[in-house]
Amino acid sequence: MAARSQLTRPARGDGRVLAGVCAALASRFGLSRTLVRLAFLLFGLVGAGELVYVLLWILIPKDRGQPDPAGSTFAG
Repeated sequence: MAARSQLTRPARGDGRVLAGVCAALASRFGLSRTLVRLAFLLFGLVGAGELVYVLLWILIPKDRGQPDPAGSTFAG
């Protein structure tokens, strides 16, 4: 059985778009980042996707191996 990666939000530039929540979940469970992002989008339209995203943003630790040089959560 292959070892799974830890559940940590990636640093900027490593697949992170907003806060890295979808990238973290996709990496941890071996799913496509696009698929996880689409699932959050659909869940947000019909449920409480935004609330869950913010909660996970708070609960999932940032990856300490690559610090975020800008200290910002928004890419671009």
